[in-house]
Amino acid sequence: MDQKRWEGVWAYAYVMVVALIISGVTGAAPKKAVAVPFGKNYMPTWALDQIKYFNGGSNIQLSLDKYTGTGFQSRGSYLFGHFEMQIKMVAGDSAGTVTAFYLTSQNEQHDEIDFEFLGNRTVQPYILQTNVFTGGKGDREQRIYLWFDPTKEFHSYSVLWNMYQIVFFVDNIPIRVFKNSKHLGVRFPFNQPMKIYSSLWNADDWATRGGLEKTDWSKAPFVANYRNFHIDGCESSVNAKYCASQGKRWWDQKQYRDLDDHQWRSLKWVRRRYTIYNYCTDRKRFPKMPVECRRDRDA
Repeated sequence: MDQKRWEGVWAYAYVMVVALIISGVTGAAPKKAVAVPFGKNYMPTWALDQIKYFNGGSNIQLSLDKYTGTGFQSRGSYLFGHFEMQIKMVAGDSAGTVTAFYLTSQNEQHDEIDFEFLGNRTVQPYILQTNVFTGGKGDREQRIYLWFDPTKEFHSYSVLWNMYQIVFFVDNIPIRVFKNSKHLGVRFPFNQPMKIYSSLWNADDWATRGGLEKTDWSKAPFVANYRNFHIDGCESSVNAKYCASQGKRWWDQKQYRDLDDHQWRSLKWVRRRYTIYNYCTDRKRFPKMPVECRRDRDA
């Protein structure tokens, strides 16, 4: 990232901190995530020999080679909650690779909440793609450049999901919100428990420049590092249709039904400076803008 862009980032951060001090607003930022070992909340799902454990399982490393990638899933299924993990992405030439962190239900008419980190050629920026599926229907992609190098240090990626909204956070900065727009005829995930998954895999048929940049297997193995496997959700069987603790958890409270003013300003900053694709403004795919876009202030 060039010096001018860094100066812009720090200037924005300074302005936001000063504004908060002056206003005295604490906002509705998610509660601090609790760092727990991998095995407390997760287990491997495939290619177990491609996962390495460090510090007693507090850190893990996923590996991708030309034969296989690997992945893991949560032990439980959840209806609503706050889910976070810290990831250090594949460094160097990561073109063709995808590091995914997502929630999904277990049937054909599935709901899904996606973070997908799309690798790139060396020194080019990572792209973060998000998507929301409801009733098996997605097509709600948004893509941003991250304002930092995600391969140098661990950064936090989290989802806040309740009856009112889904919020995607990067280091507690909201990068996307998907509001419950049932009154507009838009389905919202509310009755299908989801498991949480993460994986590292090869997708060079589409991931980097639409598949033009292929994976360079001479750079393998590709590795992504993880820690702080936080889950604070309403645990449920996969067949449950409601959350028994609805309205009793911190992420269910009134202040988490919407973003506060500071969060909306932060989201606007991300959209203005780092968004490179938004389905809401894609008139080739959607000649008429999807009705939820104005509700989510995406257009």
